[in-house]
Amino acid sequence: MSQQHPVRSTSSPPARPDASMSLLTNVMDHSLDDGYAQAAARRSAESGAGLPNTLRARLWLAAGLVLAAAVVTLGAVQAQISAPELAKERQELIDRIETDTSQADELQESVDKLREDVGERQRRALEKHGGAKGELLGLLAGATAVHGPGVKLVVDDAEEAEQGGDGPRESSGFSDTGRVRDRDMQRVVNGLWESGAEAIAVNGQRLTALSAIRAAGDAILVDNKPLVPPYTVLAVGDGKRLATAFQNSADGQYLHVLQDNYGIRTSISAQGDVRLPAAPSLIVRTAKPEAGGADKSATETGKGTS
Repeated sequence: MSQQHPVRSTSSPPARPDASMSLLTNVMDHSLDDGYAQAAARRSAESGAGLPNTLRARLWLAAGLVLAAAVVTLGAVQAQISAPELAKERQELIDRIETDTSQADELQESVDKLREDVGERQRRALEKHGGAKGELLGLLAGATAVHGPGVKLVVDDAEEAEQGGDGPRESSGFSDTGRVRDRDMQRVVNGLWESGAEAIAVNGQRLTALSAIRAAGDAILVDNKPLVPPYTVLAVGDGKRLATAFQNSADGQYLHVLQDNYGIRTSISAQGDVRLPAAPSLIVRTAKPEAGGADKSATETGKGTS
C-alpha cells in the first residue's frame, strides 16, 4: 500500500501591509534613544583611548619642568662659584684705577708746583735785568698779576648750537653750526689789543706775547689749555674808551656780524676794576738780556695773538 507523503506548501508568507513604508518602519523600530546610546558609547570609547595621551603629555610637562629646574640650579651653583672670583677681579680693577688716579693727581700737583717755581724765578730774573723798569716789563710781559679798570666781554655759542663742523665761516657750502671758533676768539683778542688793552685774560688764562689760540676738535685752546663756553674776556684799560674803540673796530664789527647772522651771543661792558692773574710761565725762545743793559728786557713785549 503506497504511502502518500504530505504535500508541502511552497508558497511565500504573505507580505506585510506596511512593506511599502520601509522608512516609517525603520523609524518606528529604531527609536532616537538608540542613536543617543551609540553616540554615548562612542564618546566613552574615545575617552578611554585618549587617557594614555593625556597622561603622556603630563609626563612630558613634568620632565620639562624638572629639566628647567636643573638648568636654573646649575646656573645658580656656577654663579655662586664664580662670584668670589669676579668680585676679586672687580676689586683689583678698582684698586688699580684708584692708584693710577692718585699717582696722576700727585704728578699734576708736582707739575703745578714746578710751574709756579719756574714762573717765580722768571719774574725775579725779569726784575733783576729790567732794573728800574722791571715792574713795568713784568706787567707788559704778563709775568705779574694786574688789576685796574677795563672791560668784560662775554662770547658764547648760539642757543641751539650743533656739535662739529670745522672750517672758516665763509667757505663755500659750509653749514654754520652756531659755535664760536678759535679764529673768532683770535679776532676778538687782537681787536682788544689794537683798541688799547694793556692786559687780557680769557676764562682766567692770562695772555702774553707768545700766547696762541688754537682749536682741538670742537674745543678752543689757549696755550694748550682747553676752554669751555661761555668765553669771558677781561681786558685792563680805559673801560669806556676801550669798549667804544673795540665796537667801532673791524674786529668789533666782525663780532656783530656773528651775532646777527649766526646767533652768536655777545655782551660787553665797562668795569671799574678787573683782576687778571699772572701767566703760568714765560717761555723765551731767542731773546737774551744784553750785558750791562738795564733797560733791555729778557722777554718779548710785543702784543698780538696768532
